[in-house]
Amino acid sequence: MPKKQVRYRDAGVNIDEADQAVSRIKKLARATFTRGVLTDIGSFGAGFQLDGWKKPVLVSSADGVGTKLKVAFLTGQHDTVGEDLVNHCVNDILVQGARPLFFLDYFAVGKLDAAVAEQVVTGISRGCRLNGCALIGGETAEMPGFYAPGEYDLAGFIVGAVERRALITGGNIKHGDVLIGLPSNGLHTNGYSLARKLLFDVAGYSPKTFLPELKCSVGEELLKVHRSYRKPMLALLEAGLLKGAAHVTGGGITDNLPRVLPKGLVARIKAASWPVLPVFEVLKRVGNMPEEDYRRTFNLGLGMILVVGSQKLRAVLRLLDALKEPYHQIGAIIRQPRAVKARVVYE
Repeated sequence: MPKKQVRYRDAGVNIDEADQAVSRIKKLARATFTRGVLTDIGSFGAGFQLDGWKKPVLVSSADGVGTKLKVAFLTGQHDTVGEDLVNHCVNDILVQGARPLFFLDYFAVGKLDAAVAEQVVTGISRGCRLNGCALIGGETAEMPGFYAPGEYDLAGFIVGAVERRALITGGNIKHGDVLIGLPSNGLHTNGYSLARKLLFDVAGYSPKTFLPELKCSVGEELLKVHRSYRKPMLALLEAGLLKGAAHVTGGGITDNLPRVLPKGLVARIKAASWPVLPVFEVLKRVGNMPEEDYRRTFNLGLGMILVVGSQKLRAVLRLLDALKEPYHQIGAIIRQPRAVKARVVYE
């Protein structure tokens, strides 16, 4: 008796659906191509040509969207998390002075739905176009039994470049330098495990619950797109006005700002010098959160912190005003014993 034929589809992998997804993704990716792109989507490797650079330093970063994806699953809205991913990665390399060049994504799912994949990559494509960054490749992986039905994982990898002489290391930050905070528009892509627990489990809200203090539903608040700071950052970098910058991600201001400071320095921050967004006040109230934990989990309304020399402060503020970029002067750098690790203190 002949044995039953077992196909790849019987194991849960649908090659036809994958082909359809790739076909849709190609159109979205090609819309982001810049002059440096040398290969089409579908090549085994992606090629990018560096033109016009003298002594370029390549700066790279990889990240994911984290459990913000759970909110996308709950709401069925998948066209923003990709833009979150791109903006997060762009901000990570901007703080070292790098201009974004190209981006690759990793999309993994248990059962592939070409329409959902297209929504996700629509967000990635939009983020790349807005940041002047080419989406030149990636991976779409269908792995039956690895993810819960209707769920997926998303990660990204970015490469940028900066002239060696313009690389921002924070090494020349010193006593008396000024700290400027650029506003966030919400949680960005950090603290979602705690935010979901507080809002959905503790408070009992649903994504559709409208909160007057937020002026929107819980789902709308949680899916606000992680801001890109490309425009103000590149303007400041081109003007030579930045000594350092910190992208406020996981760990909040408390853990991220010291990453760009030399030993022997303290960032003294005036905690009341900027408005805390309502969503953070809601989370603190619902969870009765300790102050330290609160500050180390959320960005509290600041997504990027700039370190500038006091003598250049006026020029920095003029430039930000010209760009209509809101800002807050939040503190200064002070000395401590050189052997002591850099840290943040609040007053």
